[in-house]
Amino acid sequence: MADRTGRALVALGLFAILAAACGGAGPAPAPTQAGGTGGTTTGCFPVSGACADEAKALNGAGATFPAVIYSKWINEYYKLTGVKVNYQSIGSGGGIKSITDATVDFGATDGPMTDAQLKAAKGPIFHVPTVMGAVVPMYNLPGVTATLKFTPEALSGIFLGEITRWNDPKIAEPNSGVALPDQPISVVHRSDGSGTTYIWVDYLSKVSTKWKDTVGVGTSVNWPVGIGGKGNEGVANNVKQQAFSIGYVELIYAVQQKLPAGHVQNPASKDFIEPKLETVSAAAQGITLASDLRVSVTNSTNPTAYPISGFTWLLVYEEMTDKAKALALTRYVWWATHDGQKFASELGYAPLPADVVKRAEEMIRSVKAGGTAVFPKG
Repeated sequence: MADRTGRALVALGLFAILAAACGGAGPAPAPTQAGGTGGTTTGCFPVSGACADEAKALNGAGATFPAVIYSKWINEYYKLTGVKVNYQSIGSGGGIKSITDATVDFGATDGPMTDAQLKAAKGPIFHVPTVMGAVVPMYNLPGVTATLKFTPEALSGIFLGEITRWNDPKIAEPNSGVALPDQPISVVHRSDGSGTTYIWVDYLSKVSTKWKDTVGVGTSVNWPVGIGGKGNEGVANNVKQQAFSIGYVELIYAVQQKLPAGHVQNPASKDFIEPKLETVSAAAQGITLASDLRVSVTNSTNPTAYPISGFTWLLVYEEMTDKAKALALTRYVWWATHDGQKFASELGYAPLPADVVKRAEEMIRSVKAGGTAVFPKG
């Protein structure tokens, strides 16, 4: 009950957070400036106030999955430093295209760029992880108050269009005692390029050979069934409005719409795992980190892990042309991966594991302008 109450408070505060981050808050007090003497960045780290040598505005675009916490960070960071971060939550596909075209200072994605996409970019790109989150089966079943349990076979069958009614035995068996309606299932999926989709179909490809062979993995796929919604918001709204529907969203969007998020069966323990802070964090425990941090944690064999968990990343060029923006961006990303983590759990995300933060630090310190690392020395 305490957990549900906490999530309700998150939902009630969501719109206030978004409004403040998008300019709804009054002018912040002018932060104390540091650095700026003779062009040096000494004194601009730790990130505890404004830095005279940095740009005062940054532009980014991409994933909707982390939009809630990014909005919170933007608001808090502006109050701390006076740097205004403009972030457009247009979907991971849009974030990848924007950073590839260099029309933004940073991109954002929940599905890592492919080798081909990285090769098409204007230079090497770092994947800097920011938080972890859960992608959940969100459903609208009038009259059903129990939280449903989903096996891998049930989820893949629903989204392949093979399971078409809510009282199908593959849904009913793990939900003994629940009066499931004899109603057709309406499937809702993303219509835009989406990292949330990537996490979802990455999971489905691991648990269903048919899905892997016929649909596959990507930020956009050819859906066998269903209607599309733009962004996590669009999917959540469609499910909210349509009885007997199911879709997939980042957890906070289910909380916001006051609709249930199903529990998903773990491959090792066979338990049905609730998506929450502890079970999402468990998905990253014991994994081998790739050197570039492009890693999948779906269908984790950790027996307590929620199976449809994932990282979300900021996409940052290793070499930037504008030194002031490079300084501003590295300071912001450092703050987000350190001080900003304290906001994660209250907004439905899991903070980064310590070993991932350490690897992120190496990337941040490697960002350059004019061939020289820009991150200030402490």
